[in-house]
Formats: sequence, structure tokens, C-alpha cells
Amino acid sequence: MTRSLWVKFLILLLSISAISLSAALTLRELIIMDFEEYLEGETEDRIYRVMAAIEGSYERYSGWDEESLKENTIWALLLGYEVRILDADNQELVSTKAVVEHLPPLAQRRLSAITGFPSEDGQPLSNASFTNYPLFLGGEGIGFMEIRPVLARQGEGKETIFKMRSDRFLILVVFLLGGLSLILSLIYSRRMTDPIKKLTRAARNIAEGDMTQRVTVRGNDEISNLARAFNTMADSLALQEALRRKLTANIAHELRTPLSAMQGEIEGILDGLISFDRERLVSLHEETNRLKHIIEGIEELSRAQASALELRRERIPLKPFLENIRERYDKLFADKGVRLEFECADRVTAYADPDKLSQIVINLLSNALKATGEGGVVRVRAGEKETESFIEVSDTGRGIRKEDLPFIFERFYRASEGGLGLGLTIAQELAEAHGGKIDVLSDYGKGSTFRVTIPAFTISS
Repeated sequence: MTRSLWVKFLILLLSISAISLSAALTLRELIIMDFEEYLEGETEDRIYRVMAAIEGSYERYSGWDEESLKENTIWALLLGYEVRILDADNQELVSTKAVVEHLPPLAQRRLSAITGFPSEDGQPLSNASFTNYPLFLGGEGIGFMEIRPVLARQGEGKETIFKMRSDRFLILVVFLLGGLSLILSLIYSRRMTDPIKKLTRAARNIAEGDMTQRVTVRGNDEISNLARAFNTMADSLALQEALRRKLTANIAHELRTPLSAMQGEIEGILDGLISFDRERLVSLHEETNRLKHIIEGIEELSRAQASALELRRERIPLKPFLENIRERYDKLFADKGVRLEFECADRVTAYADPDKLSQIVINLLSNALKATGEGGVVRVRAGEKETESFIEVSDTGRGIRKEDLPFIFERFYRASEGGLGLGLTIAQELAEAHGGKIDVLSDYGKGSTFRVTIPAFTISS
């Protein structure tokens, strides 16, 4: 289970979510650190301001002034600090507690409302110890200031409030975004892997012989493109299977006819019903040739499929090459009353295997002759275009029906009666072995044009 693609996608998405939440935790810690450093700096600034005020008071009054010290003590309390001021002999001059106790009740209540000092139970609000700061004037020590934060014990300072709020926000983020990430990871990992599972299931069914299997295509991403390619492949396999069955039926039919005729004649001869003479031998010979023709067609297709490994290419001047084919076929065309025309410039060449190229042209010429009636024209034209050489065979024959056109290069597909349906398949296999192709244009009832294109140079694999 842990090896399934769904689990891998889920782990990947959850890992991304965990990294994102870890980044949020790290960011929170960095913010807290910066905030603490800011508060420490702010605390130091306030303490130094209180010290400066006390030292300034000493300088202004040329000694310790009780009223000025009380004012600075109250000011320090409003800043959030409890202080004790000592002289150079460590004798206490004034303290926050003593100053507040001597204030009028109304002033005490107001200070308590603002600062929380003094507490209702009379206990110190801070559990922190006093920090001692020496006081100087002109480089000489004049006393000491002991100071500590008022609200440190109760945890009601800005730092604590900020941390509590950031913690609550972080918990909210972890639960909400973490939960959302988990749900989305489950949904999208399923959504991403379900089409692949369907493809796998359909492929397995096709492998078991069910050629009707197809997958639903949604969207326009890589997986949907894979699904389209799978359906195209399945259509092609189904067509190939149909053609294979048709081939089997055609071959069985083609073989059964001559074999039945031969069997009947031989049985007649054995039973003495038919005389064993030259005429009977000629008949048996014709049926044998029909069998040989069928077998040779299948062998020829196999050789064409393997021709890429056997090509012996050379530079072929196309004009004499085509003229030679024309001389061999002039009589066949003349006997049927079809005019055969050639058009090729002297300089046109092709880089191909002469035997294989001749086989392609002869196949196309034979098909053109079959399709063209008396008085028609078959035209062969050759030329060069950029890095390709081409040979066109056009006829004014019956053409090809539009519904047959996509299948004419399929093995054993016959658009009309006669033959095994292998000629165009063989021609296409030979053209592709050269790195080329065959294109066709046809107007049913008016004729067809087949164009063989071959690269002018060897194409490296």
C-alpha cells in the first residue's frame, strides 16, 4: 500500500503542508525574538531615562531633594518600575512603596488602577529581584538606583500579551490550515491518481481481450492527454484486431477456394470420374499459383516491415530510374487503353534503395492501373523540394471513398474487391523505412494522387 502512487502523492502534499506550517512556527519564533529584543531595548531606554532624571535632580539641587526624588519615583512607577534610591553610603533615600503609602487615598487608588501598585494583599507585584544601577555626576558616584518591573510576576505585560495572542493565532493556523491541508491533500491525491487507476484497469482489460475499454477524458492536462493517447491506442488496437480477424477470414476464404477446387479435382481423378490429362494438370497448376500468390503477399509484407535493417541506399537519378519502370509497364497500360505519362527533370535525384523504391512505385502504378478505366491517364511526376525528393502517381480513375480514405494503408484493408489489401501497406512500410512517408489526395469518381516523400540525406536515429 505504501508504494501506491496515491500514497506517494498524499505524502508529498502532506510534506509540503508540514514544511509550510514549520515555516510559520519558525517565523513566529523569529518575530518573538525580535519583539523581545525590542522590549529589552525599550526597557533599557526607560531605565536610563529614570537614571538621567535622578542624576539631573541631584545636579539641579546640588544634592538630594526629597520632593524631586518622590516625583521621579512616581514617574518611574508610571513607566512600570518599582525603584529604591540609595545614597553613596547605601542608605535608602526613597522607595516607591514608601512614596505611595504617603499619598492621599484618591491618588493611591488612581495609581493602583493605572499600575496595579500596590496590590490588594500588600504583596509585591513583581517576583523579580531588584537590579542595582550606580548613579554618577561628573564622574563621581553619588548613589545607587535599584529597580525592577512592577508586573513581571502577574504576567500582564505587553510581551506576555503579545506572546499569548501569537500562540493563539498559531494554534488556530495549525488546526485550520493543517486540517484544510490534510483534506485537500486527500482530495487532490485521489483526484490525481484516480484517472491513472482507470487507465491501468482499462489497459489490463484490453490485455485480456476486451477491446471496448475506453477512459473518460476530462480537462486538458498531462493526464488527460495520456487518456486521449490511450483511447487513440485502444481505437487503433480495436481496428487492428478487426483487420486481423478480417485478414484471417480473407486468407481462409482465399485459401479455401483453390484448395477446395484442387481437392475436388484430385478426388475426382482418384474416383475415376475425371480423366487425368494435361487440361486437369493445367487447372491444378493455376490453383497452386493462387495459393503461392497469397503466401507471397504475406511474406512480402514481412520483408517490408524488416526493410529498415536491409536498406542499401545510393544516389539515384530519378529520370532514367522511372524511364526503366515505364518501359516495363508501357504494354500493360497500352493493352488497357490507359495513357502513362512521366515528368521528371534531368537533375532530380533520390537517396534511396533502388529495389525498395522501385517496389513502391510499381505498387502505386499497379493500383493506379486497376483504378483507371479505358481512356484514362496515369501520370508520374518526380521532383525535389528543399531537403526532400518526391514521386507522385496520379490517376483519373474511380478514386477512393471518403470513409475508406483513413484506412487504405491498414494491413489487409480492401476498399474494393480483388487482392489481399497489402499493396499500399507494403509501400508505406518501405517509405517509412527510408524515413519518408506517403500522402494521398482523392476525389471519389475523379481520381487519386499518391505522393511519396523521401529525405534527400540519411536521417540519423
